[in-house]
Amino acid sequence: MLSRVADSMFWMNRYMERAEGLLRVLHTNYVLSLDKGPYGVHTWKPVLQIFGSLHEDEITELQFSSAGVLKYLITDAKNTNSIRSLVNKARENARGMQDHITKEVWEEVNYIYHTVNNPLLEKHLSGEHALATLTHLLKHCLTYVGVTDTTMPRGQGWCFMSAGRFIERGIITADVTLKQFEQIDFQIEDHKDILYWRNLLLSLSGYELYLKTYRSTTTNSNVLNEVVFNNDFPRSVFYTLSRLEKYVKDILEENNPPDKETIYREFGRIHSRVKFADENFIKQVTLRRFLEETKIDLLKFSHLLGQQFFSYA
Repeated sequence: MLSRVADSMFWMNRYMERAEGLLRVLHTNYVLSLDKGPYGVHTWKPVLQIFGSLHEDEITELQFSSAGVLKYLITDAKNTNSIRSLVNKARENARGMQDHITKEVWEEVNYIYHTVNNPLLEKHLSGEHALATLTHLLKHCLTYVGVTDTTMPRGQGWCFMSAGRFIERGIITADVTLKQFEQIDFQIEDHKDILYWRNLLLSLSGYELYLKTYRSTTTNSNVLNEVVFNNDFPRSVFYTLSRLEKYVKDILEENNPPDKETIYREFGRIHSRVKFADENFIKQVTLRRFLEETKIDLLKFSHLLGQQFFSYA
């Protein structure tokens, strides 16, 4: 497989996974913004800090405007992390390698592209149809995942696509978890009721699993366990690394690159740090540091793969 094609497959899936993750967060926060709830007036500040690149004064000005936030994070072409920008980049990657993806994958990417570039989208997001529009966009991102899973052949291209997906998923989980715990100063041993954690758990589609799995009253600790260590939760950090391990191994064994052992060791270090961690270890290194370093490690590993397989300098 040409490095250009592998690069496009890797990044197409990373961009689509990031778009889906952002839409989950937007959908959850929009629903919660409709209800004052027990923790006061809803603010978009954490979401803007995670997914935007605005200065603090700009965030302060925008944080209570749902319409303004949706415009910035979905349709603003100047925002390189908006849904429109992400989908445009995903389609550009897909367009350059149509011979290597199925017709169904191309059609789904193309459909989402035309949806987010519809001139009426901004109007829909600022009116009474905002929630329905968010739901529609999110469902088509989920459809993209289903279409790729059921139509793509399980060759090298699939391995690079999956590696991109799980790297991005791990980064998003670390990011949103970091921001939610930051608001309570990373106090694992304190107790916040489940209403406080709805934002994080719904943003990661883990709310129902939490209610079915955890019975003790140590809510903060339980939430941390689910989003970081629960191997049955498909968006936990540990699960994403476990799946990434398979695709990294398949890529390395198929291609046998010169730095094969270096890549194995680097990934093993990242995976082991999470696999063999527990709450006591996290308390020693601090939760903030643990999550930040996990995110940085995944970004560095992504770059390492790029240097080895995509001809990055």
